[in-house]
Amino acid sequence: MISSPLAGIEVHASQSDAKFVQSVNKALPDLERLYLHLHQHPELSYQEKATGQRMAKELSALGFEVTDNYGGYGVVGIFKNGDGPTVMIRADIDGLPIIEQTGKPYASTVTTTDADNKTVGIMHGCGHDIHMTSLIGTAEQLLKHKSDWQGTLMMVAQPAEEVGGGAKAMLAQGLFTEFPTPDHVLGLHVSASVPAGKVAIAPGYALANVDSVDITVKGKGGHGAYPHMTIDPVVLAARTVMALQTIPSREISPLEPNVITVGSIHGGSKHNIISNEVKLQLTLRSYNPQVREQQIAAIKRMTKGIAISAGVPESLMPVVYVHEDETIPSTYNDPELAMSVQASIEAEIGKANVLKAEPVMAGEDFGLYGLTAQKRPITIFWLGAVEPELYEASMASGESLPSLHSSKFSPDYPLTISTGVRVMSRSAMDLFNAK
Repeated sequence: MISSPLAGIEVHASQSDAKFVQSVNKALPDLERLYLHLHQHPELSYQEKATGQRMAKELSALGFEVTDNYGGYGVVGIFKNGDGPTVMIRADIDGLPIIEQTGKPYASTVTTTDADNKTVGIMHGCGHDIHMTSLIGTAEQLLKHKSDWQGTLMMVAQPAEEVGGGAKAMLAQGLFTEFPTPDHVLGLHVSASVPAGKVAIAPGYALANVDSVDITVKGKGGHGAYPHMTIDPVVLAARTVMALQTIPSREISPLEPNVITVGSIHGGSKHNIISNEVKLQLTLRSYNPQVREQQIAAIKRMTKGIAISAGVPESLMPVVYVHEDETIPSTYNDPELAMSVQASIEAEIGKANVLKAEPVMAGEDFGLYGLTAQKRPITIFWLGAVEPELYEASMASGESLPSLHSSKFSPDYPLTISTGVRVMSRSAMDLFNAK
């Protein structure tokens, strides 16, 4: 159990003079230029060399002690400002294999060749360009106002979030041992369902456990006209897909949110041929780690049981493979830290602009920073990114907005960046000054 450094903290709206408003407004033109550069030069996971170099350059120019190429192309910036707590702020830096279709004059036109030798676009379709820009803007603001706080500021630009590998790699290399162990870990993530200028936060579980699972259903192939001479893996796969849905509905408590989705099913080659196998690809979501284990155990038991019931020999039992290297744990916002951050944000932008977020089944490897041996308190909040007028029009018409990972997702970047820098700067400063 960690004794709370937040006990007794008081945040008053009167503390929020206009210093961040004025200072961020002055810095915004440069931040917008940085955003546009990052947006137009996205790089895929594990390939973020130029992005990492740019983040290292920005932090170095501000006066941070910078370590680059950490855990891949990650960057760690340290600024020591006297005695006090260590506050870590993290931003992810990788883009997605999406062809941008926003129609914006600054849209990404970057392409690359994938493993199948196909040309794919690259886009910051999850807002990581906003995250990076907010990180640099926050670093700049906290150094401009360094006379108002004491402690160690730790800025982390993390690679490979989209594939669940970046936080693991940075922690494995020694992020919390080679550098000061943070007392608080903060992050933000843009929201495609909250208007720019507003923030949403969820104490407790905020994002889900994520697992990718492959199932190979095996059988005995043959002619489609003589199914009695075969063990049809397509039929077994169909039975398996339907049976798997009884795990969330009949095996796991209805009080425990969880999802099992079969996202891909492939088998066979021709109308009249019964194949030897069918491959399924699943995504699993949950919050409780025990529920995750229950899901996986039930999938293994159920697929084997269906195979046995169809007379599949032991040598052809289905194979269930869990991609442990891609597993992402749920993100649990430390309730005390989350409430402190919420109070800071309310003081900075007004209580009316801070919403209560509900937990979502999306995943984020930010949760790993709270699951180390040191058990650091973490909190990530949602930063509204939708143009307010578009948001109001959507609410009035019922027409959905482009989601994260959409080729048409386009944040209201000036207002989003300004809000992100202000609320993150205020949250960190209040944590430094907590008594």
